[in-house]
Amino acid sequence: MQLKYGANPHQSHAAVAALDGNTAPVELLNGTPSFINVLDALNAWQLVREARVATGLAAAASFKHVSPAGAAVAAPLDEATAQAYEVAGRELTPAALAYVRARGADPKCSFGDFAALSEPVDLETAQFLKGVVSDGIIAPSYAPEALEILCGKKGGGFIVMQADADFRAPARERREIFGMELVQDRNDHQVSEADIAEIVCGELTPEAKRDLLLGLVALKYTQSNSVGYALGGQMIGIGAGQQSRVDCTKLAGQKADLWHLGRHPKVLGLAFKAGVKRQERINWRVRYIEGDLTSHEETALTDALDGPLDRLQGDEKREWVAQLDGVSLVSDGFIPFRDNIDHAQRHGVRFIAQPGGSTRDGEIEAACGEYGIALVHTKLRLFHH
Repeated sequence: MQLKYGANPHQSHAAVAALDGNTAPVELLNGTPSFINVLDALNAWQLVREARVATGLAAAASFKHVSPAGAAVAAPLDEATAQAYEVAGRELTPAALAYVRARGADPKCSFGDFAALSEPVDLETAQFLKGVVSDGIIAPSYAPEALEILCGKKGGGFIVMQADADFRAPARERREIFGMELVQDRNDHQVSEADIAEIVCGELTPEAKRDLLLGLVALKYTQSNSVGYALGGQMIGIGAGQQSRVDCTKLAGQKADLWHLGRHPKVLGLAFKAGVKRQERINWRVRYIEGDLTSHEETALTDALDGPLDRLQGDEKREWVAQLDGVSLVSDGFIPFRDNIDHAQRHGVRFIAQPGGSTRDGEIEAACGEYGIALVHTKLRLFHH
């Protein structure tokens, strides 16, 4: 498969081929992908396929720059979340529901994403994708009418890949860097409930088990270090690629707060003028929540609204964020210091799954006990680079 270009446009020669003459695990049905598009597609497909096995539910991912901006399974949407995702009143199939959730987790980062579905893409999912800014999709199959819609997106340039659901990767993987070849056993561990069986303290609800399993699979395909927050069958905050784990915890927590604030009555009540496009509405809601509007932005947002701008005040934000509860946190490596727990509890975390094995495991357990957080040791590190 000849690619548009490598990681950057000046890397003009780029191609991808199956190993050792084997049948390729994916087939290009439309468009011309770049090097990064292919990396996103292959990682995203593995994520949704394994999340489907782990949870038994249709799964979706929204990938950007080789990490998920969001991942989710097909769980029901409450009224406020449906309104925030602009799908209120729509009947969503499991595939569409999973992707709407995955993309809605972090709509700012999902702009121009690569989508992945564990299920065949149906008409409802294709119609939703038609209306959002996205680069491509990978799935096991497509309904004919869905494929027609997707192949017409972006003036015919939308990338459509079909994954072979029966493909099994080689036991070892190779990477060439700077004239050297690195070889390792592939991380073929399938996440399951056995990985969250060692409960150190507290108890897990069925919903927490589902969210922890989703989180473990999602972080398996997230650039490390990484920490993820999950709630209601979707990742609501992912902190990826940070050198300090507590920075991952803080970043993911900030995104979880932003997700939760997206359901604030003031945010849902923003009345945009007719003609303001969907992506513009999404971007303005995010900036409205963040609050640090420049003078130019404040003027532009006021012009986009059908009414005066009523700012979301700091005390209103704090009161709303304090209501966030029942969140599950997953860490791809052991939690080294209790400051991670101190920060996590500020964002409604009540369940944590981490490998364990730190010399300060006792301090971590004690902190969880103080805050009423259930703690699981997975004994499973999930670094991904």
